[in-house]
Amino acid sequence: MTEETSTVAHLSDDAITTHEIDKVQATDGNSVVSSYSLGTDFYLRIAVIVMGVVGTAGNALILYALIASKQHKKQALIVNQNVLDLASSIFLVIIYSVQITRPRLSGVLGYWLCILLLSENPIWSATNASMVNLAIITIDRYLKVVYPVFSRKWIRPWVIKLAMAAAWFIGFAFNTIVVVFSSAVIDGDCHSYEIYNSQVESMIATLFYLGFFYFIILIIFIFCYWRILLAIRRQARVMASHSAAGRSIANPCQRIVRHCMDAMQYLLSAEL
Repeated sequence: MTEETSTVAHLSDDAITTHEIDKVQATDGNSVVSSYSLGTDFYLRIAVIVMGVVGTAGNALILYALIASKQHKKQALIVNQNVLDLASSIFLVIIYSVQITRPRLSGVLGYWLCILLLSENPIWSATNASMVNLAIITIDRYLKVVYPVFSRKWIRPWVIKLAMAAAWFIGFAFNTIVVVFSSAVIDGDCHSYEIYNSQVESMIATLFYLGFFYFIILIIFIFCYWRILLAIRRQARVMASHSAAGRSIANPCQRIVRHCMDAMQYLLSAEL
């Protein structure tokens, strides 16, 4: 009995000693890094929350100014842009505030909390919808400047509303589908945009996202604003030519008037 007790005590001492050694080694290395990473991650999230609060206040102020000046009906696409940016900022504050608490997820509720909130799906959905809406604004400006007759004939209020709805649908539909098929709760943590059936599937999703939300929209920006610039320069040249023609016509008239005035003065002086 005494030998067994001493053996157990010896093993316990060895376990405690080994634990203390591992703890010291971890303090010298990985534990310090982990603690540093945790602190850095916390402060970065706080900074993001502050930026989200500032963005929320700024977009809310702009939206209020548009409504107060009664420009929200004339500038529906601009209002939609501000609403999307406002939604993105609000989601940013809410989601990062929840992430700081590091909730443990379990069951069906934990899965849907991961899909709908902790995956940051609302933030990226609103951001992508905002990018699509910017492209729609660019196309609208392009048609008004380069093809004004076509714009007045076909760009009706219902077309603008349909384009606004399309921006919301494209942004939220794409991100929601990707999140549902690439997210999971593992050991109580939400892992989003990480779980794919194959590397090919992951690459296809990434290439489609970059191609549509960056490459195609960038091409739309470059093409439309370049054509707008060319149209403005052409109109400026036309106005300059009309102004020069007006000056060339006005100069002989001015000389004739001046000669008439000189003749009248001569006649008056002769009569005196």
